[in-house]
Amino acid sequence: MTTGRLLLLDSASLYFRAFYGVPDSFKAPDGTVVNALRGLLDFVSTLVDQHEPDAVVACWDDDWRPQWRVDLLPSYKTHRVAEAVEEGLGDASSGVAEESPELLSPQVPLIAEALGILNIPVVGREGAEADDVIGSLAQAWDGPVDVVTGDRDLFQLVDDDAGVRVLYTARGVSSADVVDAAWIRAKYGVEPQQYADFATMRGDTSDGIPGVPGIGEKTAALLLDAYGDLDGILAAAHDPDSAVKPRVRASLVENEELVGVMRQVVRVRDDVCGTDVVRALAPLSPEQRDALEAFGTTWGLGGVVERLATALSR
Repeated sequence: MTTGRLLLLDSASLYFRAFYGVPDSFKAPDGTVVNALRGLLDFVSTLVDQHEPDAVVACWDDDWRPQWRVDLLPSYKTHRVAEAVEEGLGDASSGVAEESPELLSPQVPLIAEALGILNIPVVGREGAEADDVIGSLAQAWDGPVDVVTGDRDLFQLVDDDAGVRVLYTARGVSSADVVDAAWIRAKYGVEPQQYADFATMRGDTSDGIPGVPGIGEKTAALLLDAYGDLDGILAAAHDPDSAVKPRVRASLVENEELVGVMRQVVRVRDDVCGTDVVRALAPLSPEQRDALEAFGTTWGLGGVVERLATALSR
């Protein structure tokens, strides 16, 4: 399958949202907390109902902090490792997946199992984040693409001509902002194809990306409007006759090597997988229905099972 509307789930973004948004009073008969599992499956039902995709892929962080990004920028996601060590979830040198709260960790494999029953592919790649899987599929897919995420980094994938948009879940999954080129222009004053350079200059403390000192969102947008992209901005910074302000010029020149590194780290890859991983979404077979009902009974999912079956039978 290579056409139709493709829905790409930033899985970790969604199950963290479910974990923190659904009460942990939801438990399986054996006492296991299943709030993230219930929440994520409800998200799938909602998204399928609202956006009617022809295929869904759950994009997975096989490596939430790839070594190649750390080699380029040692500060990349460092604070998340530090937080995990403080909470006793691992050590700074561990290669484990992104550290999850104690009650969430046991639910992650259950989420993958449930998606498998639904015939929704769970796709990760060695040395790649879910963002890179999403970027690769969005680039390769010959049809409209909806990317479901709470991560602004993926705004760089928006492409009106190719039909790629982001369903941004900051305000919730059922009321997600539909991010297209007009939305990005209105919010940031840049074009989607400029967003990665914009994010590079602005930085992102949550990911350990420092940005260019003295350049915030407003200045980054003005520079991109004047010079098009980072290459044009750096060329202007080296040109004594350009209109770049002295303080900004000095910061860009002094941090040019850092800018080049951050640019590589921020940019989402598009070469980690192809569309052969995609399977068409279809109503549940009797065997799938039985498996899902058994899974729901084991893990105390209640009405979630029926909502999923109904959504998939449209």
